[in-house]
Amino acid sequence: MEPVADIVVAAVALVRDGHVLTVRKRGTERFMLVGGKLEPGESAYDAALREAREEVGLVLASATLLGEFLSEAANEPGHTLHSTVFWVESDAEPVAAAEIAEVRWTPVTDHPDDLAPMLEHHVLPMIRATSTTP
Repeated sequence: MEPVADIVVAAVALVRDGHVLTVRKRGTERFMLVGGKLEPGESAYDAALREAREEVGLVLASATLLGEFLSEAANEPGHTLHSTVFWVESDAEPVAAAEIAEVRWTPVTDHPDDLAPMLEHHVLPMIRATSTTP
């Protein structure tokens, strides 16, 4: 039986030149995708675009669904995260804002070991599979 997710978020995988944009929130150690919790009545898509604007100042015109993932939460021990992740390609330059302490372009392969579980175990493998050309 699948664990019940008690934290529901939407996130953006901004991919460029074999790297994905990751952020570290103030007071945390792990890097994760831009994103956050949905507001009441908000769709995952709208939440992802709003979070990109609030956290890194990116106004995104559109995004493509990459997938939905269940994992342990990076910063809330004992909680399960249900994340709807959207893929975006953009040349815009992100700037840390709101609760973001640090912005980093993380390699999709050979990445550091300070990533959130959802990003490391679910999103990066999906990005690698999706962006590989035969």
